[in-house]
Amino acid sequence: MKIRENFSLRAYNTFGIDIKARLFFEAHNSEDVLEAISQADSLGKHLFVLGGGSNVLLVGDIDALVLKIAIQGIEKTEEDEDTVLLKAGAGVIWQDLVHFSLNMGLSGLENLSLIPGTVGAAPMQNIGAYGVELQSTFDHLEAIEIATKNRKIITKATCAFGYRDSIFKNKWKGRYIITRVAFRLSKKHQPITSYGDIERTLKEMGSLPATPENISRAVIKIRQQKLPDPKKIGNAGSFFKNPSIPLGEFSLLKERFPTIPGFRLGELVKVPAAWLIEQAGWKGKRFGAIGVHEKQPLVLVNYGGGEGSEIVALSEKIQADIREKFGITLEREVNLIGPDEWAKT
Repeated sequence: MKIRENFSLRAYNTFGIDIKARLFFEAHNSEDVLEAISQADSLGKHLFVLGGGSNVLLVGDIDALVLKIAIQGIEKTEEDEDTVLLKAGAGVIWQDLVHFSLNMGLSGLENLSLIPGTVGAAPMQNIGAYGVELQSTFDHLEAIEIATKNRKIITKATCAFGYRDSIFKNKWKGRYIITRVAFRLSKKHQPITSYGDIERTLKEMGSLPATPENISRAVIKIRQQKLPDPKKIGNAGSFFKNPSIPLGEFSLLKERFPTIPGFRLGELVKVPAAWLIEQAGWKGKRFGAIGVHEKQPLVLVNYGGGEGSEIVALSEKIQADIREKFGITLEREVNLIGPDEWAKT
Protein backbone atom coordinates (compact mmCIF):
# COMPACT_ATOMS: atom_id res chain seq x y z
CA MET A 1 0.00 0.00 0.00
CA LYS A 2 1.61 3.23 -1.21
CA ILE A 3 0.60 6.20 0.92
CA ARG A 4 1.66 9.64 -0.27
CA GLU A 5 2.40 12.41 2.22
CA ASN A 6 1.48 16.11 2.02
CA PHE A 7 -0.27 15.46 -1.28
CA SER A 8 -1.92 18.31 -3.20
CA LEU A 9 -5.63 17.76 -3.91
CA ARG A 10 -5.89 20.53 -6.49
CA ALA A 11 -6.49 18.04 -9.31
CA TYR A 12 -8.93 16.03 -7.18
CA ASN A 13 -11.60 18.67 -6.54
CA THR A 14 -13.55 20.48 -9.25
CA PHE A 15 -13.17 23.86 -7.54
CA GLY A 16 -9.43 23.48 -8.13
CA ILE A 17 -8.61 24.49 -4.55
CA ASP A 18 -4.93 23.87 -3.83
CA ILE A 19 -4.93 22.30 -0.37
CA LYS A 20 -2.95 19.31 0.89
CA ALA A 21 -3.84 15.95 2.36
CA ARG A 22 -1.56 14.84 5.17
CA LEU A 23 -1.82 11.29 3.75
CA PHE A 24 -3.30 10.13 0.43
CA PHE A 25 -4.10 6.72 -1.04
CA GLU A 26 -6.06 5.42 -4.06
CA ALA A 27 -8.26 2.34 -3.68
CA HIS A 28 -8.79 0.22 -6.79
CA ASN A 29 -10.75 -2.59 -5.13
CA SER A 30 -12.45 -3.54 -1.86
CA GLU A 31 -9.25 -5.00 -0.44
CA ASP A 32 -7.54 -1.62 -0.86
CA VAL A 33 -10.40 -0.01 1.05
CA LEU A 34 -10.02 -2.48 3.92
CA GLU A 35 -6.28 -1.85 4.00
CA ALA A 36 -6.83 1.91 4.11
CA ILE A 37 -9.18 1.55 7.09
CA SER A 38 -6.56 -0.49 8.93
CA GLN A 39 -3.79 1.98 8.10
CA ALA A 40 -5.85 4.95 9.29
CA ASP A 41 -6.49 3.16 12.59
CA SER A 42 -2.84 2.24 13.10
CA LEU A 43 -1.67 5.78 12.27
CA GLY A 44 -4.28 7.41 14.49
CA LYS A 45 -5.78 9.36 11.60
CA HIS A 46 -9.32 9.98 10.46
CA LEU A 47 -10.29 8.51 7.09
CA PHE A 48 -11.75 10.96 4.57
CA VAL A 49 -13.30 9.34 1.49
CA LEU A 50 -13.01 11.30 -1.74
CA GLY A 51 -15.01 10.47 -4.86
CA GLY A 52 -14.92 12.76 -7.88
CA GLY A 53 -14.44 15.87 -5.76
CA SER A 54 -17.36 17.49 -7.58
CA ASN A 55 -19.58 18.27 -4.61
CA VAL A 56 -17.06 19.42 -2.02
CA LEU A 57 -15.44 22.71 -1.12
CA LEU A 58 -12.09 22.25 0.59
CA VAL A 59 -11.42 25.11 3.00
CA GLY A 60 -8.15 23.96 4.57
CA ASP A 61 -5.50 21.26 4.63
CA ILE A 62 -6.82 17.82 5.59
CA ASP A 63 -4.98 16.23 8.50
CA ALA A 64 -6.32 12.76 7.67
CA LEU A 65 -5.81 9.79 5.41
CA VAL A 66 -7.62 10.83 2.25
CA LEU A 67 -8.90 7.77 0.42
CA LYS A 68 -9.56 8.33 -3.28
CA ILE A 69 -12.07 5.75 -4.52
CA ALA A 70 -10.91 4.57 -7.95
CA ILE A 71 -12.83 1.27 -8.22
CA GLN A 72 -13.67 0.70 -11.90
CA GLY A 73 -15.80 -1.68 -13.97
CA ILE A 74 -19.37 -1.82 -15.32
CA GLU A 75 -21.16 -5.13 -15.77
CA LYS A 76 -24.61 -6.53 -16.50
CA THR A 77 -25.55 -8.79 -13.59
CA GLU A 78 -29.26 -9.50 -14.22
CA GLU A 79 -31.74 -9.25 -17.06
CA ASP A 80 -35.44 -9.94 -17.51
CA GLU A 81 -38.00 -9.14 -20.19
CA ASP A 82 -38.20 -5.45 -19.33
CA THR A 83 -35.08 -4.47 -17.38
CA VAL A 84 -31.34 -4.90 -17.00
CA LEU A 85 -29.38 -4.58 -13.78
CA LEU A 86 -26.08 -2.75 -14.27
CA LYS A 87 -23.46 -2.69 -11.52
CA ALA A 88 -20.68 -0.11 -11.59
CA GLY A 89 -17.59 0.50 -9.50
CA ALA A 90 -17.79 3.50 -7.20
CA GLY A 91 -14.86 5.16 -8.99
CA VAL A 92 -16.48 5.06 -12.44
CA ILE A 93 -17.08 8.54 -13.85
CA TRP A 94 -20.85 9.11 -13.82
CA GLN A 95 -21.04 10.16 -17.47
CA ASP A 96 -19.19 6.97 -18.47
CA LEU A 97 -22.00 4.94 -16.87
CA VAL A 98 -24.63 7.01 -18.69
CA HIS A 99 -22.83 6.47 -21.99
CA PHE A 100 -22.48 2.72 -21.31
CA SER A 101 -26.21 2.39 -20.59
CA LEU A 102 -27.17 4.26 -23.76
CA ASN A 103 -24.92 2.04 -25.86
CA MET A 104 -26.82 -0.94 -24.45
CA GLY A 105 -30.11 0.64 -25.54
CA LEU A 106 -31.27 1.18 -21.96
CA SER A 107 -33.31 4.02 -20.53
CA GLY A 108 -33.32 5.69 -17.14
CA LEU A 109 -30.12 7.72 -16.88
CA GLU A 110 -30.37 9.94 -19.96
CA ASN A 111 -31.79 12.96 -18.08
CA LEU A 112 -28.83 12.73 -15.70
CA SER A 113 -26.27 13.15 -18.47
CA LEU A 114 -23.09 15.14 -17.82
CA ILE A 115 -23.58 15.46 -14.07
CA PRO A 116 -20.04 15.66 -12.71
CA GLY A 117 -18.69 13.18 -10.21
CA THR A 118 -18.43 9.44 -9.70
CA VAL A 119 -20.91 6.59 -9.35
CA GLY A 120 -20.13 6.09 -5.67
CA ALA A 121 -20.97 9.68 -4.77
CA ALA A 122 -24.25 9.68 -6.70
CA PRO A 123 -26.46 7.89 -4.13
CA MET A 124 -25.05 9.94 -1.25
CA GLN A 125 -26.41 13.08 -2.90
CA ASN A 126 -29.36 11.42 -4.68
CA ILE A 127 -28.29 13.34 -7.76
CA GLY A 128 -31.04 14.68 -9.98
CA ALA A 129 -31.74 16.83 -13.01
CA TYR A 130 -34.49 17.57 -15.53
CA GLY A 131 -37.26 15.72 -13.71
CA VAL A 132 -35.29 12.60 -12.77
CA GLU A 133 -33.50 11.59 -9.58
CA LEU A 134 -31.09 8.72 -9.05
CA GLN A 135 -33.57 6.96 -6.76
CA SER A 136 -35.81 6.21 -9.77
CA THR A 137 -33.30 3.67 -11.13
CA PHE A 138 -31.29 2.79 -7.99
CA ASP A 139 -31.49 -0.86 -6.93
CA HIS A 140 -28.84 -1.39 -4.25
CA LEU A 141 -25.25 -0.66 -3.37
CA GLU A 142 -22.33 -2.48 -1.86
CA ALA A 143 -20.41 -0.84 0.96
CA ILE A 144 -17.89 -1.50 3.70
CA GLU A 145 -18.70 -0.45 7.25
CA ILE A 146 -15.67 1.42 8.57
CA ALA A 147 -16.03 0.44 12.23
CA THR A 148 -16.42 -3.30 11.64
CA LYS A 149 -14.90 -3.73 8.14
CA ASN A 150 -17.98 -5.78 7.28
CA ARG A 151 -19.26 -5.76 3.69
CA LYS A 152 -22.91 -4.77 3.38
CA ILE A 153 -25.58 -4.70 0.68
CA ILE A 154 -27.80 -1.67 1.23
CA THR A 155 -31.20 -1.50 -0.47
CA LYS A 156 -33.12 1.45 -1.83
CA ALA A 157 -35.56 1.58 1.08
CA THR A 158 -32.72 1.79 3.59
CA CYS A 159 -31.08 4.71 1.80
CA ALA A 160 -33.92 7.09 2.79
CA PHE A 161 -33.57 9.16 -0.36
CA GLY A 162 -34.84 12.74 -0.36
CA TYR A 163 -34.21 15.91 -2.33
CA ARG A 164 -30.40 15.88 -2.76
CA ASP A 165 -30.30 13.78 0.36
CA SER A 166 -29.82 10.26 1.70
CA ILE A 167 -29.05 8.47 4.93
CA PHE A 168 -25.35 8.75 4.06
CA LYS A 169 -25.47 12.53 4.49
CA ASN A 170 -26.95 12.50 7.98
CA LYS A 171 -27.60 9.44 10.17
CA TRP A 172 -24.91 7.32 8.49
CA LYS A 173 -22.48 10.11 7.63
CA GLY A 174 -18.94 8.74 7.71
CA ARG A 175 -20.11 5.23 8.57
CA TYR A 176 -19.79 3.42 5.22
CA ILE A 177 -17.55 3.46 2.17
CA ILE A 178 -19.49 2.72 -1.02
CA THR A 179 -17.68 0.34 -3.38
CA ARG A 180 -20.26 -0.55 -6.06
CA VAL A 181 -23.73 0.65 -7.08
CA ALA A 182 -26.41 -1.26 -9.00
CA PHE A 183 -29.06 0.35 -11.24
CA ARG A 184 -32.17 -1.27 -12.73
CA LEU A 185 -32.64 0.24 -16.17
CA SER A 186 -35.48 -0.19 -18.63
CA LYS A 187 -35.53 -1.67 -22.11
CA LYS A 188 -38.74 0.28 -22.75
CA HIS A 189 -38.37 4.05 -22.97
CA GLN A 190 -40.77 6.46 -21.30
CA PRO A 191 -39.34 9.89 -22.12
CA ILE A 192 -39.37 12.74 -19.60
CA THR A 193 -38.98 15.96 -21.57
CA SER A 194 -41.24 18.48 -19.85
CA TYR A 195 -38.54 19.80 -17.51
CA GLY A 196 -36.11 22.56 -18.35
CA ASP A 197 -35.55 23.20 -22.04
CA ILE A 198 -35.41 19.59 -23.26
CA GLU A 199 -38.40 19.80 -25.62
CA ARG A 200 -37.24 23.11 -27.07
CA THR A 201 -33.69 21.86 -27.50
CA LEU A 202 -34.86 18.71 -29.29
CA LYS A 203 -36.74 20.94 -31.74
CA GLU A 204 -33.71 23.17 -32.23
CA MET A 205 -31.63 20.07 -32.96
CA GLY A 206 -33.91 19.22 -35.91
CA SER A 207 -37.15 18.08 -34.25
CA LEU A 208 -35.42 14.94 -33.03
CA PRO A 209 -37.56 12.13 -31.57
CA ALA A 210 -37.34 11.81 -27.80
CA THR A 211 -35.16 8.70 -27.71
CA PRO A 212 -32.80 8.13 -24.76
CA GLU A 213 -29.81 9.03 -26.94
CA ASN A 214 -31.40 12.27 -28.18
CA ILE A 215 -32.57 13.31 -24.72
CA SER A 216 -29.03 12.76 -23.48
CA ARG A 217 -27.65 14.88 -26.32
CA ALA A 218 -30.17 17.63 -25.54
CA VAL A 219 -29.34 17.59 -21.82
CA ILE A 220 -25.62 17.75 -22.56
CA LYS A 221 -26.16 20.70 -24.89
CA ILE A 222 -28.22 22.55 -22.27
CA ARG A 223 -25.71 21.91 -19.50
CA GLN A 224 -22.77 22.98 -21.65
CA GLN A 225 -24.57 26.22 -22.54
CA LYS A 226 -25.51 27.06 -18.95
CA LEU A 227 -22.78 25.59 -16.76
CA PRO A 228 -19.04 26.26 -16.80
CA ASP A 229 -16.65 23.38 -17.52
CA PRO A 230 -14.76 22.62 -14.26
CA LYS A 231 -11.67 21.90 -16.36
CA LYS A 232 -11.71 25.55 -17.44
CA ILE A 233 -13.30 27.35 -14.47
CA GLY A 234 -13.31 25.80 -11.02
CA ASN A 235 -16.82 25.07 -9.72
CA ALA A 236 -18.98 22.37 -8.14
CA GLY A 237 -22.16 22.91 -10.13
CA SER A 238 -25.17 24.15 -8.16
CA PHE A 239 -23.91 25.53 -4.87
CA PHE A 240 -27.37 25.94 -3.28
CA LYS A 241 -30.49 23.78 -3.14
CA ASN A 242 -33.80 25.07 -4.44
CA PRO A 243 -35.75 26.00 -1.29
CA SER A 244 -39.27 24.75 -0.58
CA ILE A 245 -41.54 27.12 1.34
CA PRO A 246 -45.15 26.91 2.61
CA LEU A 247 -47.84 27.79 0.09
CA GLY A 248 -49.08 30.72 2.19
CA GLU A 249 -45.59 32.17 2.40
CA PHE A 250 -45.21 31.86 -1.37
CA SER A 251 -48.54 33.64 -1.92
CA LEU A 252 -47.32 36.59 0.14
CA LEU A 253 -44.07 36.71 -1.83
CA LYS A 254 -46.08 36.58 -5.06
CA GLU A 255 -47.83 39.79 -4.04
CA ARG A 256 -44.47 41.52 -3.50
CA PHE A 257 -42.69 39.90 -6.45
CA PRO A 258 -45.28 39.06 -9.15
CA THR A 259 -42.76 37.34 -11.44
CA ILE A 260 -41.39 34.94 -8.82
CA PRO A 261 -41.60 31.38 -10.19
CA GLY A 262 -42.69 28.42 -8.09
CA PHE A 263 -43.49 24.74 -8.49
CA ARG A 264 -46.26 23.34 -6.30
CA LEU A 265 -45.41 20.29 -4.20
CA GLY A 266 -48.52 19.63 -2.13
CA GLU A 267 -48.65 22.33 0.54
CA LEU A 268 -45.12 23.46 -0.34
CA VAL A 269 -43.77 25.46 -3.26
CA LYS A 270 -40.26 24.96 -4.62
CA VAL A 271 -38.68 28.27 -5.58
CA PRO A 272 -35.70 28.36 -7.99
CA ALA A 273 -32.68 29.54 -6.02
CA ALA A 274 -31.15 30.83 -9.25
CA TRP A 275 -34.04 33.28 -9.67
CA LEU A 276 -33.65 34.57 -6.12
CA ILE A 277 -29.90 35.07 -6.50
CA GLU A 278 -30.24 36.80 -9.87
CA GLN A 279 -33.00 39.10 -8.62
CA ALA A 280 -30.79 40.06 -5.69
CA GLY A 281 -28.14 41.23 -8.15
CA TRP A 282 -25.42 38.61 -7.60
CA LYS A 283 -25.32 37.08 -11.08
CA GLY A 284 -21.96 37.65 -12.77
CA LYS A 285 -20.41 39.41 -9.76
CA ARG A 286 -16.67 38.85 -9.44
CA PHE A 287 -14.52 39.34 -6.36
CA GLY A 288 -10.88 38.87 -7.24
CA ALA A 289 -10.27 35.19 -8.03
CA ILE A 290 -13.82 34.06 -7.20
CA GLY A 291 -17.36 35.01 -8.10
CA VAL A 292 -20.85 34.08 -9.26
CA HIS A 293 -21.08 32.65 -12.76
CA GLU A 294 -22.25 35.06 -15.45
CA LYS A 295 -24.77 32.64 -16.96
CA GLN A 296 -25.90 30.54 -13.98
CA PRO A 297 -26.18 32.33 -10.62
CA LEU A 298 -26.47 29.01 -8.76
CA VAL A 299 -22.82 28.35 -9.59
CA LEU A 300 -20.00 29.90 -7.55
CA VAL A 301 -16.69 29.81 -9.36
CA ASN A 302 -12.94 29.88 -8.78
CA TYR A 303 -11.27 31.67 -11.68
CA GLY A 304 -7.88 30.50 -10.47
CA GLY A 305 -6.01 30.93 -7.22
CA GLY A 306 -9.09 31.38 -5.06
CA GLU A 307 -9.31 29.86 -1.62
CA GLY A 308 -12.11 27.78 -0.17
CA SER A 309 -12.59 30.23 2.69
CA GLU A 310 -13.24 33.02 0.18
CA ILE A 311 -15.96 31.01 -1.53
CA VAL A 312 -17.53 30.18 1.84
CA ALA A 313 -17.58 33.87 2.74
CA LEU A 314 -19.21 34.73 -0.59
CA SER A 315 -21.86 32.05 -0.12
CA GLU A 316 -22.67 33.40 3.35
CA LYS A 317 -23.12 36.92 1.98
CA ILE A 318 -25.52 35.59 -0.65
CA GLN A 319 -27.46 33.63 1.97
CA ALA A 320 -27.75 36.69 4.21
CA ASP A 321 -28.92 38.87 1.31
CA ILE A 322 -31.58 36.37 0.21
CA ARG A 323 -32.88 36.11 3.79
CA GLU A 324 -33.10 39.90 4.04
CA LYS A 325 -34.78 40.43 0.66
CA PHE A 326 -37.09 37.39 0.49
CA GLY A 327 -37.19 35.86 3.96
CA ILE A 328 -35.88 32.58 2.51
CA THR A 329 -32.90 30.65 3.83
CA LEU A 330 -30.78 29.04 1.13
CA GLU A 331 -29.19 25.72 2.03
CA ARG A 332 -25.84 24.71 0.57
CA GLU A 333 -25.79 21.70 -1.72
CA VAL A 334 -21.99 21.56 -1.66
CA ASN A 335 -20.28 19.93 1.33
CA LEU A 336 -17.72 22.06 3.17
CA ILE A 337 -14.57 20.22 4.27
CA GLY A 338 -12.48 22.17 6.78
CA PRO A 339 -9.38 21.57 8.91
CA ASP A 340 -11.18 21.62 12.27
CA GLU A 341 -12.81 18.23 11.82
CA TRP A 342 -9.61 16.17 11.67
CA ALA A 343 -8.56 16.19 15.31
CA LYS A 344 -8.55 12.50 16.26
CA THR A 345 -10.90 11.79 19.18
